[in-house]
Amino acid sequence: MYVMFYLLTIALLFQHGSAFYIPGVAPVEFGEGDPVDIKGVKITSTKTQLPYEFYSVPMCSPPEEQIEHRQENLGEVLRGDRIVNTLYKVTMKGSIECRRLCAPIKLTKEDIKKMTERIREEYSLHLIADNLPVATRIMTSNEDVMYIHGYQLGTFAAQTTVINNHLDFHFKYHVVEDSEPPVYRIVGFEVMPRSLNEKSFKFNDDGSCKIVDQSEFKQIKPEMGELTYTYAVHWSESDIQWASRWDTYLKMSDVQIHWFSIINSMVVVFFLAGILAMIMIRTLRRDIARYNKDEDLEDTLEETGWKLVHGDVFRPPKYRTFLAAIIGAGIQIFFMALITIGMAMFGMLSPSRRGALLSACLFLFVFMGVFAGYFAGRMYKTMKGTMWKGAGLMTALFYPGIMFSISFLLNFLIWGKQSSGAVPFTTLIALLCMWFGISLPLVLLGFYFGFRKQPYEFPVRTNQIPRQVPEQVWYMNPLLSTLMAGILPFGAVFIELFFILTAIWENQFYYMFGFLFVVFVILIVSCAQISIVMVYFQLCGEDYHWWWRSFIVSGGSAFYVLLYAVFYFMTKLEITQFVPALLYYGYTFMMVFSFWLLTGTIGFCAAYVFITTIYGAVKID
Repeated sequence: MYVMFYLLTIALLFQHGSAFYIPGVAPVEFGEGDPVDIKGVKITSTKTQLPYEFYSVPMCSPPEEQIEHRQENLGEVLRGDRIVNTLYKVTMKGSIECRRLCAPIKLTKEDIKKMTERIREEYSLHLIADNLPVATRIMTSNEDVMYIHGYQLGTFAAQTTVINNHLDFHFKYHVVEDSEPPVYRIVGFEVMPRSLNEKSFKFNDDGSCKIVDQSEFKQIKPEMGELTYTYAVHWSESDIQWASRWDTYLKMSDVQIHWFSIINSMVVVFFLAGILAMIMIRTLRRDIARYNKDEDLEDTLEETGWKLVHGDVFRPPKYRTFLAAIIGAGIQIFFMALITIGMAMFGMLSPSRRGALLSACLFLFVFMGVFAGYFAGRMYKTMKGTMWKGAGLMTALFYPGIMFSISFLLNFLIWGKQSSGAVPFTTLIALLCMWFGISLPLVLLGFYFGFRKQPYEFPVRTNQIPRQVPEQVWYMNPLLSTLMAGILPFGAVFIELFFILTAIWENQFYYMFGFLFVVFVILIVSCAQISIVMVYFQLCGEDYHWWWRSFIVSGGSAFYVLLYAVFYFMTKLEITQFVPALLYYGYTFMMVFSFWLLTGTIGFCAAYVFITTIYGAVKID
């Protein structure tokens, strides 16, 4: 109980984690008139899920030899970011009423066709200034202010395609206190895209212009020959502090839903805790006390089922090498997730550090290989395994091999679409080097030392002749028990899962890591509890094959995650093309498989501790 209240306190303290920044993320200060660089990032669409480079559509761009690509980190590359310079000329506090971005662009038929396709696919363009992404401010039906990341390339309605060729930039700045001369920090970057016909402008020789008529839109037509881009810049002072400038992007209007998720999850945990308390306090304590009385031992053995299998409960399972490998992978995922969520909760993976979250996940997974190898190696020896080299290689290669193979196949499809989301060949080589040069040696090293250690001790001896397992009741069928057991852990996380899927597939920021940390802890507790309950019922039925069952039953919630992902695809997304749909289900399989390994490992470890505890509490002659 006290642990839950402590976790809720942490969630409350860190639900606004966006205000925390680690040392080294220092604000950039501008003097009046200093240049402010606006860079292009990419164009994205929730309909296709295929990002493209910023200049993949016809627009004003520097000469090819003057295009500068900023060095991206690993996370940015995997996200499809390709940051380039643009022709926007902006200075601190330098307002611009209207200016032409470049000379009118001559469009070919291929350009017009591509532009029309991108607009109908609802592509948005993304810009950054001072590492702050541009956002479009809109008003909802309830007159609430809402921000959309990037801005729409254009609109398509009534068989008419309209392009947004004029951008009104609105910068917000904060004056640094006690600065002489005054210096400023950018704390807001908004845009209002508009579609204006050339007749709407009056151009001057120096490139400046004046909007004289806003009644006509710029339509994309097959016969059009030129396209003119213009922009305006406005500055306004703001009370927003630099450390809080990301709150506009990160604030959630539905925090109550997160609290409902926490309360819902706690109800699930307390329900399982009640069942466990009944088993532990009433049934187990009574059984152990009676079993330890030497008076009527035979009657006691006949009376309670779980004690009858004490001579078989620690019999090594089939496919022990594979079991050790997936347990090692689950431990590797567990430590990666725990440390990543913890770092993010303390603001160390702020969205201002672009790609930091994905980079941290990859590097942590690689370096957690030593723990995966150690625990897998020791468990493999505990299960009477002897071929430690083969088992170590399987632990190091099985899960990363599946993830890399699927990613590689999906990457071919993305390459075929010429999307910036395709991982470059050099990055693939770097990932392979991380796998074979760091992760694999660390897993083998950990496996070697784990195998050299003494195996985990069993509290009872194993009989030479296996005991026959009686026929089980219908509700202990492996498939049925897995489906029943998976409902409760899934019920503890499904609300938070919705927000995570929205962040991934609908181009939103997710930064409620205080809530996510609490939900993650609740997931661990619920998986452990349901695994213990199901294994106890299994042992009471005199079925001692618990090794694999504990893993599979606890991982049953992954099946419901898969069903929910399919439901989300059918109801929330507008993906209609084959390749984007294949990408969605490919990445969903990777996510569900990882979730299965994580929850299965948690359940296995909990069941192992439970079984060694209860059999260690009874006296065996």
